[in-house]
Amino acid sequence: MLIRKNVFVLAVVVALGLALPGFATAQNYPSSVGQLVATTKKQVKTIDMAALKAAIDRGEAGLIVDVREPGEYADGHLNGAINVPRGMIEFNIWTHIGYPDKTDMGKKLTLYCRTGGRCALAAKSLQDLGLTNVTAVDMKIDDWAKAGYPLVK
Repeated sequence: MLIRKNVFVLAVVVALGLALPGFATAQNYPSSVGQLVATTKKQVKTIDMAALKAAIDRGEAGLIVDVREPGEYADGHLNGAINVPRGMIEFNIWTHIGYPDKTDMGKKLTLYCRTGGRCALAAKSLQDLGLTNVTAVDMKIDDWAKAGYPLVK
């Protein structure tokens, strides 16, 4: 019975892989991507989950920006966070920092994502555009939820 169940599960996984190309390997990417993220994290200011929680509790996190995709944001995000997906951040952050009338290039921005990679890359892009007070949170959003911290849907 157990063998039959395992064969069935394997068959489903293979079928999904064939029916939805890329689905089974969605998180499978070359090591160069991980190296890019690691290098980028050294080039931007990062904080961990505990520091983020403390900054939020003190009211010192600034504008909290969730750089995940809109569907991920809708599934649960930090209270008060705005959603500016990484793929559009260079174009869509400006209204949040006062452009064009009162652009604040030093506005405090705290970016987070699902695992800390996208927010680091987004922070680097914003830094390259001249923003001077950008922080990436190096955490997993699942760990935030597991710690019992609130997520808003």
